[in-house]
Amino acid sequence: MSASTGSSIGSAVLETPPTFRDLFTPKLVTVLREGYGARQLQADAIAGLTVAIVALPLSMAIAIASGVSPDRGLYTAIIGGFLVSALGGSRFQIGGPAGAFIVLVASTMARHGIDGLILATMMSGVFLLAVGYLRLGTYIKFIPYPVTVGFTAGIAVIIFASQLSELFGLTLEGKEPGELLPKLQALAAGWGTFNPAAIIVALLTIAAIVGLKRWRPSWPGMLVGVALASVAVSLFALPVETIGTRFGGIPRTLPFPSLPAFDLATMQAVLPDAIAFTLLGAIESLLSAVVADGMTGRRHRSNCELVAQGFANIGSALFGGICVTGTIARTATNVRSGAIGPISGMLHSLFLLAFILVAAPLASYIPLAALAGVLALVAWNMVEKTAFAALIRSSWGDAVVLLVTFGLVIFRDLTEGIVVGFALGSLIFVHRMSKLVAVEVADKADSADGDRVAYDASEASDPDTVVYRISGAFFFGSAATVASVLDRIADQRRNFVLDCSNVQFLDSSAANVIEGATRKAQKAGVHFFITGAAPQVRRMLFAHGVRPPHVRYKTTVEHAIKQIGEERHVPPASAGRSRPG
Repeated sequence: MSASTGSSIGSAVLETPPTFRDLFTPKLVTVLREGYGARQLQADAIAGLTVAIVALPLSMAIAIASGVSPDRGLYTAIIGGFLVSALGGSRFQIGGPAGAFIVLVASTMARHGIDGLILATMMSGVFLLAVGYLRLGTYIKFIPYPVTVGFTAGIAVIIFASQLSELFGLTLEGKEPGELLPKLQALAAGWGTFNPAAIIVALLTIAAIVGLKRWRPSWPGMLVGVALASVAVSLFALPVETIGTRFGGIPRTLPFPSLPAFDLATMQAVLPDAIAFTLLGAIESLLSAVVADGMTGRRHRSNCELVAQGFANIGSALFGGICVTGTIARTATNVRSGAIGPISGMLHSLFLLAFILVAAPLASYIPLAALAGVLALVAWNMVEKTAFAALIRSSWGDAVVLLVTFGLVIFRDLTEGIVVGFALGSLIFVHRMSKLVAVEVADKADSADGDRVAYDASEASDPDTVVYRISGAFFFGSAATVASVLDRIADQRRNFVLDCSNVQFLDSSAANVIEGATRKAQKAGVHFFITGAAPQVRRMLFAHGVRPPHVRYKTTVEHAIKQIGEERHVPPASAGRSRPG
């Protein structure tokens, strides 16, 4: 180990571990302590208004696609978004309803109704509090990248498929199925009922959003596109469904908070959904926070963020909202709009509340085909197309994890896709790591010409000494490979030196392999030396019985060779009484 590495490790050991207060202090408190004045408030107000303009049509569209009324999407963004910003561990996170939840929320709504959905949302909030306070948020980052890319792409496909009936104005017989293949069959059966007016409205909305993004990127494309579609429908009396014709508009006030009706049986029934909400909410929120960190150079507090998500989901459920999570697109918009801190997210929620109080009647004129066009673009942008193609080309392991996750999300279940993808990715990682461990004859530099020669070959006077070196991470994945090598060599010489100076990690399975080799060597009368073992490696070996007098520890191979040379002419009884290590 180099001196620089050693010093860095030493400084890490001496570093004071973070306290509970450090881990769970909201970023709002941190920003206010740094000094917050009129200039910062102005910047946050502009960013908050910009995000609110983006979130307004999106929140309603996500709610409708999830099978609930549009006002519940707004309640989610107002209450949940405010709490995420006020209590969260990210300066820039924007909370609200997310497209990733559409499938889960819709299926929960179909099975358990609105009361079951709200109860599952509240339970997931409690679970998120537990995950945060138990400091498990740190482990969310271990989900493999191919899993997140495949998962996101799968959700995008499902979201787009869910909007086809609105995009084409189809009239279906019976309820639209939730599963992809039955859904496509039902859509194909109802293809003859397509509405040209709905197609025109959807295309108008998409064209407006795409055009403004290209030529006027600072304009709120989604809001302008929906507004233009609404005006066109009203002026030309187009025969398309609107929020008013289907839902009767949205309320002009927030509802009073209330607990959902629940009992033990209902809680047990919605428990799987609540766990799925928790898992997806934690992943989506922390991914969004990581994106904000990458854009700003800041660092979020992951466990504090999960605690805030927990309170936000509980608060949203109390006001009749749906699942809250960090939203990547709105968070990125917040950063690009010049936000300073969490107050921008809090103001975004207040601006949405002002819309409900002042302009709620205008929502009745919004055509559902326009909102479907918004979600179609959201689905397109969700797919990380470059990353998807790169993972397919990079290696067979990443490609398998990506495609399995993608397929399971589309055709089976979102949670199943994450769990199976993570397990498969872990197995492939173990397989790859097991290939990196090496057991080979150790060598040293010949002082004459710099060539590497084996220790036992250089000790012509003592052909009964052999030195082997283990390199890499020695763990259960590579234990069988190393064990087969050690079994062949541990009893072939009088002196066996095992150099562990290049072992970065050793687990109990590996320690058990070495213990078996030392036991075999002892029965054969072989002197067993272990050299270069780091303190953590030595502790693991000691715990498994690899200790003197059966094995002797030396700092370097040279020290072990020297010890063997000194004992070469010493009677066996005296050598056995020599001081170990």
